[in-house]
Amino acid sequence: MYEKSYPNKRFKHTIQFLSKHVSISETILDLGVENPFTKIMQEHGYKVENTKGEDLDVDTSTITNTKAEVITAFEIFEHLLSPFTVLKSIKADKLVASVPLKLWFSSAYRSKTDMLDRHYHEFEDWQFDWLLEKAGWKITDSKKWTNPTKKIGVRPVLRWFTPRYYIVYAERVK
Repeated sequence: MYEKSYPNKRFKHTIQFLSKHVSISETILDLGVENPFTKIMQEHGYKVENTKGEDLDVDTSTITNTKAEVITAFEIFEHLLSPFTVLKSIKADKLVASVPLKLWFSSAYRSKTDMLDRHYHEFEDWQFDWLLEKAGWKITDSKKWTNPTKKIGVRPVLRWFTPRYYIVYAERVK
């Protein structure tokens, strides 16, 4: 696939990881509303459907009723009170999911203006691995990357060296 400039480093890493594990012939249900990354997946030839904005902590019907072969979940599990329930309800055999990692030098993200744009969880990699394992998934590949900024200060310098994002490819244990 052609190399393209993306609005952020995360999109480039995510599409490369997705392309490594998911064929464009497979259908995808992406957890979360349609977003800029949905468009990137479609531009790469993926057939993608999104959830509609329902509260996945209480309504997993879209997940349980989909015929999609792959579930993607990019930076959504940190917003849920119970990601375990969502992970258990997935019927597809393949999962590609990413989460922001907990940073020891920065507190969890909390929007002051948007009540829904808050992180209930920020995981360490071993915590996310354990959650997936307990929910019946086996991770076969993973990757981490940093999220540097051009700001000045101790925390911006630490972001150059400390991984911020964690992505996994997992398969349902049968």
